[in-house]
Amino acid sequence: MSDAVGGCTRPRTPVTEAEVEALVHGICFKTGPPRRLGVEVEWLVHEASAPRLTVAPERLEAVYAALRTVPLRSALTVEPGGQLELSSLPATSLTECVDAVSADLDAVRAVLREDGLALVGLGHDPWQPTPRRFLRQPRYDAMEACLDRTGPAGRFMMCTSASVQVCLDAGHEEPGPLGHVRRWWLAHHLGAVLLAAFANSPLAGDRPTGWRSTRQLRWTQIGTGRAGGPPLDSDPRAAWTRHVLDSPVMCVRREAGPWEVPEDLTFREWTRGRTPRPPTREDLDYHLTTLFPPVRPRGHLELRMIDAQPGEDGWIVPLAVTAALFDDPEATETAYRAVKPLAERTLGLPAPHNPLYQDAARLALTDPELREAAATCFTAALAALPRIGAAPAITEAVAGYLERYVLRGRCPADDLLEMPDGASRGPYGRETRT
Repeated sequence: MSDAVGGCTRPRTPVTEAEVEALVHGICFKTGPPRRLGVEVEWLVHEASAPRLTVAPERLEAVYAALRTVPLRSALTVEPGGQLELSSLPATSLTECVDAVSADLDAVRAVLREDGLALVGLGHDPWQPTPRRFLRQPRYDAMEACLDRTGPAGRFMMCTSASVQVCLDAGHEEPGPLGHVRRWWLAHHLGAVLLAAFANSPLAGDRPTGWRSTRQLRWTQIGTGRAGGPPLDSDPRAAWTRHVLDSPVMCVRREAGPWEVPEDLTFREWTRGRTPRPPTREDLDYHLTTLFPPVRPRGHLELRMIDAQPGEDGWIVPLAVTAALFDDPEATETAYRAVKPLAERTLGLPAPHNPLYQDAARLALTDPELREAAATCFTAALAALPRIGAAPAITEAVAGYLERYVLRGRCPADDLLEMPDGASRGPYGRETRT
């Protein structure tokens, strides 16, 4: 086996089960003082004047080619359904992160505007009756074949969903409010509150689904092996390592031709049976990218449960709230106490396949306990933002969201459900500058 790199052939060395355990255990949590954060913002791309119309693939290809010539600080990628994603560089402050991504988004929007297109902040496309895949690559061919085994949810996730993903340092090795064990636990339980407070995808096929976050519903439908997390215990490294080894392999890559999609083959079994070929370190690295839990340890913590938000700047609020609650010790302790009673509702089941996450996605802040926890956490975050050096505009945005939504037991999904013409003007009608 070999990899072709720049015309050269690089041999790939097989890995054993013990080597995989050591590798995953060593890289999943890179501990130290929490100093950096980042954000990944995904967007649907629609016609600015008629968002219900499907954008032709040729137009998307042309505008994406133009975008690749624009100098950006963030990494720009295209998702399988044609969604755009900007991934920030690690920033040393919230304001630095917001300023960098905002500037990049302004540049992206200027290019799209010339072609009559717009970025739309919704967690799930409300209009496409069936998912339409834009990218035709071996990775996504294999992903589609794998996810189709659990039903249509995988295709919807790939092609019609968008999110705001917040990335945080894992925290100290030692115990304490900023230790990695506490932050791992807090990320999962606070994650349910963030999911509820920012739910923004109540429609599919132009009809209510009964869930305020249909995007989270799709993840739940995919199943625990691909979209679930490990049980929470006092040793998150060991738990995540077991989860990685016992999760199903999505595909076995090939240098030519379609990739093989094995059925019911875990990575642990692959290392033991070594068929259809022995797995390598590169296969392990790839396997890690095919696991989609709501909180993913990648050295840092990646919180993946937040729907894309309405308005050009709506993504700033979940980033700011999460950063304040994780990086200010006083706010962290308040959030920990606020969400601790919610742990009983998980019934010991991993997220997102537990009652707490399902209630957050379906009921959002109409759930009394989630509403109370959200009010406490957002208030603590608002008080903490000046302490972590947030710009006044960021603090004002969080204050406005707290008043408009959280204290009223609402989320953006409720706005969409109450519009007389459905979601046709939801992404454009408020809080946009286009």
